[in-house]
Amino acid sequence: MELYCGIDLHSNNSVIVILDEVDRVIYQKKLDNDLTLILKQLAVYKNKITAIAIESTFNWYWLVDGLIEAGYTVKLVNTAAVQTYSGLKHTDDKDDARWLAHLMRLKILPTGFIYPKEERAVRDLLRKRSQLVRQSTTNILSLQNILARNTAQSLSSYKIKKLDDEQADKLIKDPNITLSLKSNLNIIRCLQSTISDIEYAVLQQVRIRQEFKKLLTVSGIGEILGLTIMLESGDMRRFSKVGNFSSYCRCVKSERFSNGNKKGEGNRKNGNKYLAWAFIEAANFAVRYNDKIKAFYQKKKAKTNGIIAIKAVANKLARACYHILKDQVPFDVNKAFA
Repeated sequence: MELYCGIDLHSNNSVIVILDEVDRVIYQKKLDNDLTLILKQLAVYKNKITAIAIESTFNWYWLVDGLIEAGYTVKLVNTAAVQTYSGLKHTDDKDDARWLAHLMRLKILPTGFIYPKEERAVRDLLRKRSQLVRQSTTNILSLQNILARNTAQSLSSYKIKKLDDEQADKLIKDPNITLSLKSNLNIIRCLQSTISDIEYAVLQQVRIRQEFKKLLTVSGIGEILGLTIMLESGDMRRFSKVGNFSSYCRCVKSERFSNGNKKGEGNRKNGNKYLAWAFIEAANFAVRYNDKIKAFYQKKKAKTNGIIAIKAVANKLARACYHILKDQVPFDVNKAFA
């Protein structure tokens, strides 16, 4: 007899349901998030459990890794794609866990990619870097706004990062505004120092793999962004078409059309937000340093706005990267931005 296990994972507990081949509940219980306890409860059914379905929540690492190391087959559920159970007016965590096991038994459970444990920590370190870069950008924009509002001056982000306290004191006479400005400046310095530390640590541990080296030929993608794209993409064979990869990178709209008319929108958060950020970063660099891409951006911006235009560049770069990695050819700006 084959058994199917579904786990509804929460921050402090897990609801476990085990079904048999005819959807009869064999086991059902809420347990504290204690791996030893969970493994002890499952041990009785271990030889009969076909697989265990676990929701892809923010805290799945410990449970998925622990179950795999204990010899279980684990399915990480794509929570954005899984169909919600609608057979009852009232549902709870036990119904949710039972539903996951049921879908898995029917072989229609949408699953996600379980990223290899050995590379997950360095990938997450690069995710922390992206968070700090965004925070740095926020403070740079705040400082630029202070200057524009009070002095009509404009300083580039490069010049702001080079400012020392003596130069900052000379920018504005009012001590209160100067303190506000220097507060941003101190945070920027701290963030930039930490970002540099992270980049050094990452480069000491990992190098871009041979099959991803062609990414470095793409305008706007350097070693750190190349590593980010490599570690976030994982095995490229899981993307059967360029549209699948572009969609995973959140570079396309999520819209539904029928007979030429828009009928609604899908979940815009489907996909990988870190890849989305990486390609936006690459797009900004590419627009700055590649004349052909800059011309494409300006033409698009004239018809829409800067945000949509930079996203269009990011989409072009994401699609180009897919073909580069699939065919192992260098970046051709004329083909990508024809």
